[in-house]
Amino acid sequence: MFYCREEELQKMEKRYGKNHFECVVIYGRRRVGKTSLINEFCKDKPTIYFSALNSTSKENLEELSKAIHLLQYPDTPNAPIYSSYGDALDAITELAKEQRLVFVIDEYPYLAKTEKSISSRLQHMIDHVWQYTNLYLILCGSSMSFMEYQVLGYESPLYGRRTAQFKLEALKYKEMTVFNPNLGNAEQALVYGITGGIPHYINKLDVEEDLDAALMENLFDTSSYLFEEPENLLKQELREPQIYNAIISAIAGGASRANEIATKTGMESGPCMKYIKVLLDLGILKKETPMGEKPGRKTIYTIGDNFFRFWYRFVPKNMSIISSGRIAQLYEKAVKQYYPEYMGLIFEKMCQDYLLYYASDLPIEIKEIGQWWGTDAKARKEVQIDIVGVPIEGKEYLIGSCKYKNEKIGVDELELLQHYASVFGRGEKYHYYIFSKGGFTDALLEQGRLGAVTLLTLDDIYR
Repeated sequence: MFYCREEELQKMEKRYGKNHFECVVIYGRRRVGKTSLINEFCKDKPTIYFSALNSTSKENLEELSKAIHLLQYPDTPNAPIYSSYGDALDAITELAKEQRLVFVIDEYPYLAKTEKSISSRLQHMIDHVWQYTNLYLILCGSSMSFMEYQVLGYESPLYGRRTAQFKLEALKYKEMTVFNPNLGNAEQALVYGITGGIPHYINKLDVEEDLDAALMENLFDTSSYLFEEPENLLKQELREPQIYNAIISAIAGGASRANEIATKTGMESGPCMKYIKVLLDLGILKKETPMGEKPGRKTIYTIGDNFFRFWYRFVPKNMSIISSGRIAQLYEKAVKQYYPEYMGLIFEKMCQDYLLYYASDLPIEIKEIGQWWGTDAKARKEVQIDIVGVPIEGKEYLIGSCKYKNEKIGVDELELLQHYASVFGRGEKYHYYIFSKGGFTDALLEQGRLGAVTLLTLDDIYR
Protein backbone atom coordinates (compact mmCIF):
# COMPACT_ATOMS: atom_id res chain seq x y z
CA MET A 1 0.00 0.00 0.00
CA PHE A 2 1.07 3.59 -0.69
CA TYR A 3 0.56 5.93 2.27
CA CYS A 4 1.10 9.54 3.28
CA ARG A 5 2.83 11.14 0.28
CA GLU A 6 -0.37 12.10 -1.56
CA GLU A 7 0.44 15.81 -1.65
CA GLU A 8 3.86 15.30 -3.25
CA LEU A 9 2.39 12.76 -5.68
CA GLN A 10 -0.38 15.16 -6.69
CA LYS A 11 2.11 17.95 -7.38
CA MET A 12 4.30 15.63 -9.44
CA GLU A 13 1.29 14.47 -11.46
CA LYS A 14 0.22 18.05 -12.12
CA ARG A 15 3.64 18.81 -13.58
CA TYR A 16 3.50 15.65 -15.66
CA GLY A 17 0.21 16.82 -17.16
CA LYS A 18 1.74 20.09 -18.39
CA ASN A 19 3.63 18.10 -21.03
CA HIS A 20 6.85 20.09 -21.12
CA PHE A 21 10.34 19.56 -19.74
CA GLU A 22 10.65 19.07 -15.99
CA CYS A 23 13.64 18.56 -13.70
CA VAL A 24 12.37 17.40 -10.31
CA VAL A 25 14.81 16.92 -7.41
CA ILE A 26 13.72 14.54 -4.64
CA TYR A 27 15.88 14.08 -1.57
CA GLY A 28 15.73 13.04 2.07
CA ARG A 29 17.39 10.67 4.50
CA ARG A 30 17.54 6.95 3.80
CA ARG A 31 14.39 4.84 4.34
CA VAL A 32 12.09 7.88 4.28
CA GLY A 33 10.12 6.71 1.22
CA LYS A 34 11.70 8.47 -1.78
CA THR A 35 11.83 5.39 -4.00
CA SER A 36 8.28 4.38 -3.06
CA LEU A 37 7.04 7.83 -4.07
CA ILE A 38 8.88 7.65 -7.41
CA ASN A 39 7.64 4.12 -8.12
CA GLU A 40 4.05 5.17 -7.40
CA PHE A 41 4.43 8.17 -9.71
CA CYS A 42 5.98 6.09 -12.51
CA LYS A 43 3.18 3.50 -12.59
CA ASP A 44 1.78 3.19 -16.11
CA LYS A 45 4.18 5.84 -17.48
CA PRO A 46 6.98 5.23 -19.99
CA THR A 47 10.00 5.29 -17.66
CA ILE A 48 13.74 4.79 -17.73
CA TYR A 49 14.55 3.99 -14.12
CA PHE A 50 18.27 4.03 -13.43
CA SER A 51 19.37 3.35 -9.86
CA ALA A 52 23.05 4.30 -9.63
CA LEU A 53 25.48 1.94 -7.94
CA ASN A 54 28.11 2.75 -5.36
CA SER A 55 30.60 1.41 -7.87
CA THR A 56 32.71 2.41 -10.88
CA SER A 57 31.74 4.76 -13.70
CA LYS A 58 31.92 1.83 -16.14
CA GLU A 59 29.48 -0.31 -14.17
CA ASN A 60 27.08 2.59 -13.82
CA LEU A 61 27.18 3.17 -17.59
CA GLU A 62 26.31 -0.51 -18.05
CA GLU A 63 23.35 -0.17 -15.67
CA LEU A 64 22.14 2.97 -17.43
CA SER A 65 22.39 1.17 -20.77
CA LYS A 66 20.29 -1.70 -19.41
CA ALA A 67 17.66 0.73 -18.10
CA ILE A 68 17.34 2.38 -21.52
CA HIS A 69 17.16 -1.00 -23.26
CA LEU A 70 14.50 -2.22 -20.81
CA LEU A 71 12.11 0.54 -21.88
CA GLN A 72 12.43 -0.34 -25.55
CA TYR A 73 12.71 -4.13 -25.28
CA PRO A 74 11.30 -5.25 -21.90
CA ASP A 75 11.41 -8.94 -22.86
CA THR A 76 15.02 -8.94 -24.08
CA PRO A 77 17.52 -9.38 -21.22
CA ASN A 78 20.79 -8.71 -23.05
CA ALA A 79 21.33 -4.99 -23.53
CA PRO A 80 23.99 -3.38 -25.74
CA ILE A 81 26.28 -1.12 -23.72
CA TYR A 82 26.71 2.47 -24.86
CA SER A 83 30.28 3.56 -25.42
CA SER A 84 29.87 6.76 -23.37
CA TYR A 85 27.45 8.67 -21.16
CA GLY A 86 27.05 11.16 -23.99
CA ASP A 87 25.75 8.41 -26.29
CA ALA A 88 23.40 7.13 -23.59
CA LEU A 89 21.94 10.60 -22.97
CA ASP A 90 21.56 11.13 -26.73
CA ALA A 91 19.54 7.91 -26.89
CA ILE A 92 17.27 9.20 -24.12
CA THR A 93 16.83 12.42 -26.10
CA GLU A 94 15.61 10.51 -29.16
CA LEU A 95 13.12 8.54 -27.04
CA ALA A 96 11.85 11.76 -25.43
CA LYS A 97 11.10 13.22 -28.84
CA GLU A 98 8.63 10.40 -29.48
CA GLN A 99 6.69 10.40 -26.19
CA ARG A 100 6.27 11.88 -22.73
CA LEU A 101 9.16 10.10 -21.00
CA VAL A 102 10.18 9.89 -17.35
CA PHE A 103 13.92 9.50 -16.72
CA VAL A 104 14.83 8.70 -13.12
CA ILE A 105 18.36 8.75 -11.72
CA ASP A 106 18.03 7.30 -8.23
CA GLU A 107 20.99 7.55 -5.83
CA TYR A 108 22.36 10.37 -7.97
CA PRO A 109 25.26 11.08 -5.53
CA TYR A 110 26.71 7.63 -6.30
CA LEU A 111 26.79 8.43 -10.01
CA ALA A 112 28.22 11.92 -9.50
CA LYS A 113 30.97 10.54 -7.29
CA THR A 114 32.22 8.08 -9.92
CA GLU A 115 31.44 10.05 -13.09
CA LYS A 116 32.67 13.56 -12.26
CA SER A 117 31.36 15.11 -15.48
CA ILE A 118 27.75 13.95 -15.12
CA SER A 119 26.35 17.16 -13.58
CA SER A 120 27.95 19.26 -16.32
CA ARG A 121 26.68 16.82 -18.97
CA LEU A 122 23.14 17.05 -17.59
CA GLN A 123 23.40 20.85 -17.48
CA HIS A 124 24.42 20.91 -21.15
CA MET A 125 21.60 18.55 -22.16
CA ILE A 126 18.99 20.57 -20.23
CA ASP A 127 20.16 23.92 -21.60
CA HIS A 128 20.60 22.92 -25.24
CA VAL A 129 18.41 19.90 -25.88
CA TRP A 130 16.03 18.62 -23.20
CA GLN A 131 14.23 21.88 -22.50
CA TYR A 132 12.72 21.53 -25.98
CA THR A 133 11.47 17.97 -25.30
CA ASN A 134 8.80 16.36 -23.13
CA LEU A 135 11.35 14.70 -20.85
CA TYR A 136 10.46 14.47 -17.15
CA LEU A 137 13.81 14.16 -15.35
CA ILE A 138 13.91 13.06 -11.69
CA LEU A 139 17.14 13.29 -9.68
CA CYS A 140 16.92 11.51 -6.34
CA GLY A 141 19.42 11.11 -3.51
CA SER A 142 19.82 10.25 0.16
CA SER A 143 22.97 12.26 0.87
CA MET A 144 21.38 15.42 2.24
CA SER A 145 24.51 17.56 2.07
CA PHE A 146 25.32 16.45 -1.49
CA MET A 147 21.81 17.12 -2.79
CA GLU A 148 21.61 20.51 -1.09
CA TYR A 149 25.06 21.75 -2.12
CA GLN A 150 26.00 19.78 -5.25
CA VAL A 151 22.59 19.68 -6.93
CA LEU A 152 20.52 22.55 -5.51
CA GLY A 153 23.41 24.78 -4.43
CA TYR A 154 24.58 27.94 -6.17
CA GLU A 155 27.95 26.46 -7.21
CA SER A 156 26.45 23.35 -8.81
CA PRO A 157 26.34 23.11 -12.62
CA LEU A 158 22.69 22.14 -12.15
CA TYR A 159 21.83 25.28 -10.18
CA GLY A 160 18.69 26.90 -11.57
CA ARG A 161 17.82 23.93 -13.80
CA ARG A 162 15.34 22.28 -11.45
CA THR A 163 11.66 23.02 -11.93
CA ALA A 164 10.63 21.58 -8.54
CA GLN A 165 12.17 20.03 -5.46
CA PHE A 166 10.77 17.81 -2.71
CA LYS A 167 12.57 17.23 0.56
CA LEU A 168 10.87 14.22 2.11
CA GLU A 169 10.72 14.31 5.88
CA ALA A 170 9.81 11.58 8.35
CA LEU A 171 6.07 11.23 8.91
CA LYS A 172 4.52 13.10 11.80
CA TYR A 173 3.05 11.12 14.67
CA LYS A 174 -0.54 11.47 13.40
CA GLU A 175 0.26 10.72 9.76
CA MET A 176 1.73 7.31 10.50
CA THR A 177 -1.37 5.97 12.29
CA VAL A 178 -2.67 4.77 8.89
CA PHE A 179 -0.09 1.96 8.94
CA ASN A 180 -1.58 0.35 12.08
CA PRO A 181 -5.12 1.74 12.48
CA ASN A 182 -6.08 -1.00 14.95
CA LEU A 183 -3.61 0.18 17.63
CA GLY A 184 -4.58 2.37 20.58
CA ASN A 185 -3.03 5.81 21.04
CA ALA A 186 -0.42 4.71 23.60
CA GLU A 187 0.79 1.98 21.22
CA GLN A 188 0.71 4.37 18.26
CA ALA A 189 2.91 6.75 20.25
CA LEU A 190 5.35 3.93 21.05
CA VAL A 191 5.53 2.87 17.39
CA TYR A 192 6.37 6.48 16.57
CA GLY A 193 8.95 6.47 19.37
CA ILE A 194 10.56 3.35 17.89
CA THR A 195 10.41 4.16 14.16
CA GLY A 196 10.45 7.97 14.16
CA GLY A 197 7.85 8.03 11.39
CA ILE A 198 10.17 6.35 8.85
CA PRO A 199 7.89 4.27 6.58
CA HIS A 200 10.52 1.59 5.93
CA TYR A 201 10.93 0.93 9.66
CA ILE A 202 7.18 0.92 10.27
CA ASN A 203 6.79 -1.73 7.59
CA LYS A 204 9.70 -3.80 8.90
CA LEU A 205 8.36 -3.67 12.46
CA ASP A 206 5.24 -5.29 10.99
CA VAL A 207 2.86 -4.84 13.90
CA GLU A 208 -0.24 -6.95 13.35
CA GLU A 209 -2.07 -6.86 16.68
CA ASP A 210 0.54 -7.18 19.44
CA LEU A 211 3.35 -4.57 19.51
CA ASP A 212 5.39 -6.52 22.06
CA ALA A 213 5.24 -9.64 19.91
CA ALA A 214 6.31 -7.61 16.86
CA LEU A 215 9.32 -6.29 18.76
CA MET A 216 10.31 -9.80 19.85
CA GLU A 217 10.13 -11.08 16.30
CA ASN A 218 11.31 -8.12 14.24
CA LEU A 219 13.80 -6.22 16.39
CA PHE A 220 14.92 -8.13 19.49
CA ASP A 221 15.96 -11.12 17.40
CA THR A 222 19.45 -11.51 15.96
CA SER A 223 18.07 -12.83 12.66
CA SER A 224 15.73 -9.88 12.11
CA TYR A 225 16.29 -7.04 9.65
CA LEU A 226 15.89 -4.26 12.24
CA PHE A 227 18.35 -5.86 14.64
CA GLU A 228 21.23 -5.22 12.25
CA GLU A 229 19.90 -2.04 10.62
CA PRO A 230 22.04 0.57 12.48
CA GLU A 231 25.25 -1.35 11.92
CA ASN A 232 24.44 -2.07 8.27
CA LEU A 233 23.47 1.54 7.58
CA LEU A 234 26.70 2.86 9.11
CA LYS A 235 28.74 0.38 7.08
CA GLN A 236 26.88 1.27 3.92
CA GLU A 237 27.20 5.04 4.31
CA LEU A 238 30.49 5.55 6.13
CA ARG A 239 34.13 4.54 5.84
CA GLU A 240 34.86 4.26 9.57
CA PRO A 241 31.64 2.88 11.08
CA GLN A 242 33.31 1.97 14.38
CA ILE A 243 34.10 5.64 15.10
CA TYR A 244 30.57 6.74 14.31
CA ASN A 245 29.24 3.93 16.46
CA ALA A 246 31.38 5.17 19.35
CA ILE A 247 30.01 8.71 18.96
CA ILE A 248 26.38 7.56 18.87
CA SER A 249 27.00 5.30 21.87
CA ALA A 250 28.54 8.20 23.80
CA ILE A 251 25.50 10.37 23.16
CA ALA A 252 23.13 7.52 23.99
CA GLY A 253 25.06 7.19 27.25
CA GLY A 254 24.41 10.81 28.26
CA ALA A 255 27.15 12.89 26.61
CA SER A 256 25.58 15.86 24.84
CA ARG A 257 28.15 18.64 24.49
CA ALA A 258 30.97 18.47 21.95
CA ASN A 259 33.74 18.29 24.55
CA GLU A 260 31.89 15.56 26.49
CA ILE A 261 31.46 13.46 23.36
CA ALA A 262 35.12 13.89 22.40
CA THR A 263 36.27 12.93 25.91
CA LYS A 264 34.02 9.87 26.09
CA THR A 265 35.22 8.61 22.70
CA GLY A 266 38.88 9.43 23.39
CA MET A 267 39.11 11.76 20.38
CA GLU A 268 40.43 15.27 19.82
CA SER A 269 37.66 17.88 19.58
CA GLY A 270 38.41 18.93 15.97
CA PRO A 271 38.26 15.47 14.36
CA CYS A 272 35.32 14.52 16.56
CA MET A 273 33.30 17.48 15.26
CA LYS A 274 33.94 16.39 11.66
CA TYR A 275 32.42 12.99 12.41
CA ILE A 276 29.52 14.62 14.26
CA LYS A 277 28.81 16.81 11.22
CA VAL A 278 28.55 13.74 8.99
CA LEU A 279 26.01 12.19 11.39
CA LEU A 280 24.09 15.48 11.39
CA ASP A 281 23.99 15.43 7.57
CA LEU A 282 22.62 11.87 7.66
CA GLY A 283 19.88 12.90 10.09
CA ILE A 284 21.06 10.44 12.73
CA LEU A 285 22.08 13.24 15.10
CA LYS A 286 20.55 16.68 15.59
CA LYS A 287 21.96 19.87 17.04
CA GLU A 288 19.91 21.84 19.56
CA THR A 289 20.25 25.31 21.04
CA PRO A 290 17.92 26.88 23.64
CA MET A 291 14.99 28.47 21.83
CA GLY A 292 15.69 32.08 20.99
CA GLU A 293 19.45 31.85 21.52
CA LYS A 294 22.32 31.62 19.04
CA PRO A 295 24.47 28.47 18.76
CA GLY A 296 27.35 28.55 21.22
CA ARG A 297 28.34 27.09 24.56
CA LYS A 298 24.80 25.89 25.26
CA THR A 299 24.57 23.87 22.03
CA ILE A 300 23.98 20.17 22.59
CA TYR A 301 23.87 17.09 20.33
CA THR A 302 21.21 14.42 20.60
CA ILE A 303 20.17 11.36 18.61
CA GLY A 304 17.64 12.76 16.16
CA ASP A 305 16.68 9.44 14.57
CA ASN A 306 14.18 7.70 16.86
CA PHE A 307 15.06 4.25 15.59
CA PHE A 308 18.76 4.74 16.34
CA ARG A 309 17.83 6.22 19.71
CA PHE A 310 15.64 3.22 20.56
CA TRP A 311 18.20 0.69 19.31
CA TYR A 312 21.13 2.23 21.18
CA ARG A 313 19.01 2.57 24.32
CA PHE A 314 17.82 -1.04 24.51
CA VAL A 315 19.90 -3.36 22.32
CA PRO A 316 23.59 -2.99 23.36
CA LYS A 317 22.94 -3.31 27.11
CA ASN A 318 20.73 -6.37 26.51
CA MET A 319 22.89 -7.97 23.83
CA SER A 320 23.71 -11.07 25.86
CA ILE A 321 20.09 -11.94 26.64
CA ILE A 322 19.03 -11.18 23.05
CA SER A 323 21.82 -13.35 21.62
CA SER A 324 21.00 -16.20 23.99
CA GLY A 325 17.31 -16.08 23.10
CA ARG A 326 16.15 -15.12 26.61
CA ILE A 327 14.72 -11.71 25.75
CA ALA A 328 11.11 -12.96 25.78
CA GLN A 329 11.40 -14.05 29.42
CA LEU A 330 13.21 -10.87 30.51
CA TYR A 331 11.49 -8.35 28.22
CA GLU A 332 9.26 -6.83 30.93
CA LYS A 333 12.15 -6.17 33.34
CA ALA A 334 14.94 -5.44 30.84
CA VAL A 335 13.02 -3.30 28.35
CA LYS A 336 9.32 -2.61 28.77
CA GLN A 337 9.43 -1.05 32.24
CA TYR A 338 11.68 1.71 30.84
CA TYR A 339 9.34 2.76 28.02
CA PRO A 340 7.72 5.67 29.96
CA GLU A 341 11.19 7.12 30.67
CA TYR A 342 12.29 6.58 27.06
CA MET A 343 9.12 8.17 25.70
CA GLY A 344 9.63 11.44 27.60
CA LEU A 345 11.58 13.19 24.82
CA ILE A 346 9.44 11.56 22.13
CA PHE A 347 6.29 12.92 23.78
CA GLU A 348 7.81 16.41 23.85
CA LYS A 349 8.34 16.27 20.07
CA MET A 350 4.79 15.00 19.55
CA CYS A 351 3.38 17.86 21.63
CA GLN A 352 5.48 20.41 19.75
CA ASP A 353 4.22 18.99 16.45
CA TYR A 354 0.65 19.10 17.75
CA LEU A 355 0.99 22.82 18.43
CA LEU A 356 2.71 23.52 15.11
CA TYR A 357 0.56 21.44 12.77
CA TYR A 358 -2.68 20.32 14.39
CA ALA A 359 -3.89 22.79 17.03
CA SER A 360 -6.51 25.10 15.56
CA ASP A 361 -7.17 27.52 18.40
CA LEU A 362 -3.80 28.77 19.64
CA PRO A 363 -3.84 32.16 21.40
CA ILE A 364 -0.84 33.36 19.35
CA GLU A 365 0.69 32.63 15.95
CA ILE A 366 3.88 30.63 16.48
CA LYS A 367 6.99 31.26 14.39
CA GLU A 368 9.03 28.40 15.83
CA ILE A 369 8.91 26.03 18.74
CA GLY A 370 11.44 24.08 20.81
CA GLN A 371 13.04 23.61 24.21
CA TRP A 372 14.73 26.20 26.37
CA TRP A 373 17.22 25.67 29.16
CA GLY A 374 19.21 28.05 31.29
CA THR A 375 20.27 28.98 34.82
CA ASP A 376 17.91 29.97 37.60
CA ALA A 377 20.14 32.60 39.23
CA LYS A 378 18.23 32.63 42.54
CA ALA A 379 18.12 28.87 42.97
CA ARG A 380 21.56 28.47 41.35
CA LYS A 381 20.49 25.52 39.24
CA GLU A 382 19.74 24.63 35.65
CA VAL A 383 16.10 24.63 34.57
CA GLN A 384 14.48 23.35 31.40
CA ILE A 385 11.21 24.22 29.69
CA ASP A 386 9.89 21.45 27.43
CA ILE A 387 8.05 23.79 25.05
CA VAL A 388 8.66 27.42 24.17
CA GLY A 389 6.54 28.77 21.33
CA VAL A 390 8.07 31.93 19.86
CA PRO A 391 5.53 34.42 18.44
CA ILE A 392 5.67 35.77 14.90
CA GLU A 393 5.44 39.21 16.45
CA GLY A 394 4.96 40.67 19.89
CA LYS A 395 6.09 39.34 23.27
CA GLU A 396 3.43 36.77 24.11
CA TYR A 397 5.02 33.34 24.43
CA LEU A 398 3.59 29.86 24.68
CA ILE A 399 5.15 27.87 27.54
CA GLY A 400 4.52 24.14 27.93
CA SER A 401 5.29 21.05 29.98
CA CYS A 402 5.03 17.42 28.79
CA LYS A 403 4.67 14.44 31.14
CA TYR A 404 4.55 10.90 29.78
CA LYS A 405 3.51 9.29 33.04
CA ASN A 406 0.46 7.29 34.07
CA GLU A 407 -0.21 9.35 37.21
CA LYS A 408 -2.27 12.52 37.18
CA ILE A 409 -0.47 15.86 37.07
CA GLY A 410 -1.31 18.45 39.72
CA VAL A 411 -1.27 22.20 40.33
CA ASP A 412 2.36 22.09 41.41
CA GLU A 413 3.34 21.51 37.77
CA LEU A 414 1.59 24.71 36.72
CA GLU A 415 3.29 26.65 39.52
CA LEU A 416 6.66 25.25 38.46
CA LEU A 417 5.96 26.18 34.84
CA GLN A 418 5.06 29.73 35.87
CA HIS A 419 8.33 30.01 37.79
CA TYR A 420 10.34 28.68 34.84
CA ALA A 421 8.66 31.26 32.59
CA SER A 422 9.90 34.00 34.92
CA VAL A 423 13.43 32.58 34.65
CA PHE A 424 13.07 32.56 30.85
CA GLY A 425 11.99 36.16 31.19
CA ARG A 426 11.56 37.21 27.58
CA GLY A 427 7.81 37.58 27.41
CA GLU A 428 5.35 40.17 28.59
CA LYS A 429 2.62 37.53 28.69
CA TYR A 430 2.69 33.73 28.79
CA HIS A 431 0.13 31.14 27.70
CA TYR A 432 0.57 27.88 29.61
CA TYR A 433 0.05 24.38 28.21
CA ILE A 434 0.45 21.09 30.08
CA PHE A 435 0.37 17.76 28.25
CA SER A 436 -0.08 14.58 30.27
CA LYS A 437 -0.50 10.95 29.30
CA GLY A 438 -2.12 10.14 32.66
CA GLY A 439 -4.50 13.09 32.96
CA PHE A 440 -4.83 15.78 35.63
CA THR A 441 -5.97 16.24 39.22
CA ASP A 442 -9.29 17.96 39.95
CA ALA A 443 -7.47 21.03 41.25
CA LEU A 444 -5.51 21.44 38.02
CA LEU A 445 -8.63 20.78 35.93
CA GLU A 446 -10.27 23.65 37.80
CA GLN A 447 -7.36 25.92 36.82
CA GLY A 448 -7.94 24.83 33.26
CA ARG A 449 -11.63 25.77 33.47
CA LEU A 450 -10.60 29.18 34.82
CA GLY A 451 -8.36 29.73 31.79
CA ALA A 452 -5.05 29.69 33.66
CA VAL A 453 -3.72 26.78 31.61
CA THR A 454 -4.66 24.60 28.63
CA LEU A 455 -4.63 20.89 29.51
CA LEU A 456 -4.25 18.15 26.90
CA THR A 457 -3.96 14.37 27.19
CA LEU A 458 -2.39 11.86 24.80
CA ASP A 459 -5.85 11.11 23.45
CA ASP A 460 -6.45 14.82 22.85
CA ILE A 461 -3.41 15.26 20.60
CA TYR A 462 -4.46 12.24 18.50
CA ARG A 463 -7.99 13.57 18.06
